[in-house]
Amino acid sequence: MYLGIDLGTSGVKALLIDGEQRIVGSATGACDVLRPHPGWSEQDPADWIRATQEAIAGLKASHPTELAAVRGIGLSGHMHGATLLDDSDSVLRPCILWNDTRSHAEAAALDADPQFRAITGNIVFPGFTAPKLAWVAKHEPEVFAKVRWVLLPKDYLRLWLTGEHMSDMSDSAGTSWLDTGKRAWSESLLAATGLSERQMPSLVEGTAPAGTLKSDLASGWGMGAGVVVAGGAGDNAASACGMGTIGEGQAFVSLGTSGVLFAANARYLPNPESAVHAFCHALPDTWHQMGVILSATDALNWHAGVTGRSASELTRELGDTLQAPTGVTFLPYLSGERTPHNDATIRGAFIGLGHESSRAVLTQAVLEGVSFAIRDSLEALRRAGTQLHRVTAIGGGSRSTLWLASIATALDLPVDVPADGDFGAAFGAARLGLVAATAADPLSVFTPPKTAHTVAPVASLREAYDDAYQRYGRLYPAIRAAY
Repeated sequence: MYLGIDLGTSGVKALLIDGEQRIVGSATGACDVLRPHPGWSEQDPADWIRATQEAIAGLKASHPTELAAVRGIGLSGHMHGATLLDDSDSVLRPCILWNDTRSHAEAAALDADPQFRAITGNIVFPGFTAPKLAWVAKHEPEVFAKVRWVLLPKDYLRLWLTGEHMSDMSDSAGTSWLDTGKRAWSESLLAATGLSERQMPSLVEGTAPAGTLKSDLASGWGMGAGVVVAGGAGDNAASACGMGTIGEGQAFVSLGTSGVLFAANARYLPNPESAVHAFCHALPDTWHQMGVILSATDALNWHAGVTGRSASELTRELGDTLQAPTGVTFLPYLSGERTPHNDATIRGAFIGLGHESSRAVLTQAVLEGVSFAIRDSLEALRRAGTQLHRVTAIGGGSRSTLWLASIATALDLPVDVPADGDFGAAFGAARLGLVAATAADPLSVFTPPKTAHTVAPVASLREAYDDAYQRYGRLYPAIRAAY
């Protein structure tokens, strides 16, 4: 048996698979997000441990025999978080999360230093880890002075599980300290934020062993000795392992809290000017590119909260057939935007409202706005040298066939929907645990799921969607001038 542990923003998911990669069972534990000030987003790392214990307890209650047979564990987690520890491994302050934008000024200052883009292949985004440390150094110098270790969220779980300070390439690529082409820490970039390599975890590939489970945890969970913990991956690379998105030209679109257009690459293809992320993949000698939007299902959930209707009620009002854009445009910049704008302070808007603009019209605009934001990522990937011919849909938003039709039409690409199953980050993490424990060939393990059906672009709406996308693109600079 093999266990995947995925640390998400809202909770931890633990998933068991057997040696044939059949899902045996899963359980979850909830986490809370702290927002003490506008633009801030934090979590207490103790919550991650509690939520993991809760999820494992659920598996132990439902599948004790299978849990006892676990031989490998893989880890996945939300990226970019700054978990700061002192020399006794005590947490110095709440972890600053990926969607925290307080360090936008520090990010701009680091990004102005040309070595960051040259070495990492990426813009220094406010959500990345390095500017968070620059913010701590400026605003909490007493905390910064005590920092012995900087760990990413899932790697704090690894420390608790194994006692090891280690990380993998894919997650570490989102710190702004990794030489992404060489897959190694950059001393010069660390020095630019007042740090050194001794404060960083050791690096391994995501498929490699990265410690063994502590004996007290193994005993408490009913497991034997020598359970291997894999290097693991950041959440998007782990999802790619779950989806089998590891080969050149393979891609998925993820409709979760945020939105991601992910493309696997056989070589390193940086193009920071496009605001595309160029990161290491979880497999050796493999990279990937991502366009990232900060509000995908989050935008629909915000609209649901404002209107007092559930997201499913809102989409049901639209019917089953995709309609032409109405002229009302929604910009989904509720938390700022990454690709292609790299703008932490921009905010969303409805444009083109009239007396006739019903709730259904606004809902349609929200779905289209997210679709157009994902097309922005597609155009950025094209500028970075990646051509896509189809994508696979994952994430909670992918349950809406209407939304997938909107995305397919906006991208003018077919969208494949996997057969029923769980192919997300927890499944990818379990696969990584399998490879690390057995030394299996990753290419034979990370296979794609069967396609249940394909959502094709609506050809009759292509011109209307192109016109609406062009209008959408003109609105960002127009509202940017108001900020």
